[in-house]
Amino acid sequence: MKKLIGYLRLMRPANVVTSVADVLAGITIAGYFAMQLTGWAPVILLCISTIGLYSGGIIMNDYFDADLDAKERPERPIPSGLISKKAAAIFGGICFFAGIFAAGLYSKHSQYLAFAIMVSCLVYDKFLKHHSLFGPLTMGLCRGLNLLLGISIFPDAVQQWWFLALVPIVYIAAITMISRDEVHGGAARTLYAAAALYLLVIAAIVYFAWRNDELLLTAPLLAGFAFMIFVPLFRAVQNPAGPNIGKAVKAGVIALILMNAAWAGAFGSWQAALCIVILLPLSIGLSKAFAVT
Repeated sequence: MKKLIGYLRLMRPANVVTSVADVLAGITIAGYFAMQLTGWAPVILLCISTIGLYSGGIIMNDYFDADLDAKERPERPIPSGLISKKAAAIFGGICFFAGIFAAGLYSKHSQYLAFAIMVSCLVYDKFLKHHSLFGPLTMGLCRGLNLLLGISIFPDAVQQWWFLALVPIVYIAAITMISRDEVHGGAARTLYAAAALYLLVIAAIVYFAWRNDELLLTAPLLAGFAFMIFVPLFRAVQNPAGPNIGKAVKAGVIALILMNAAWAGAFGSWQAALCIVILLPLSIGLSKAFAVT
């Protein structure tokens, strides 16, 4: 049982839920739900795919960070000895395979995107995590591609909406940027820079909500999103100690669910937005049992 819990801790279940929200938002942007299609198999396959891909990426992150975690987070499954590095690598590989295989069961276009997500995760985990510029951008790229994985439910929609991947890239880059200070603390200027990027993300969603005449539906979702990310961020600005920054990072990750719900609202599907919002209490509950960062 301890090992089972250890493997679950490696997967970061609360974070995995946010990746499902990415895909559901992408599916909504593609217009799948608006066409009132009743086939749930593509939705399920793409959700399974993102679960595998996200889990694989986060597991391999801990694999490559095992030596650093032995100093900074010795309680984690690998440095504590609960899960061996070899077992973690095998588990991560299985998750990646499951993610790519599930996407391939739907379409080759989705499978290509799934493979690109895996490569981006490994490049970040192994080579770029500690790079001041390319590290945050590569981590953001993983989320941007994840949104496109959902959009790939209609391959032609990827060509139409590919640029929307820039929004989660910016958002996750901001979170990744401040997450580097969650152990030892950091500077307020980094947090202010993150706040500016957050505002840019909100402005982008507001634009599409306005363009699609869906501001009324999107506004409360964005308000909740803004409240969730800015309150802990400004607390960290007042006292940029490690624990406060950690709380801002945790809130930023979980708030992805509300951001994705806002995307669904901006593209006119209150049903999809509601389904995504329902994931929020699930992710929050899991975050109390399993680490987010």
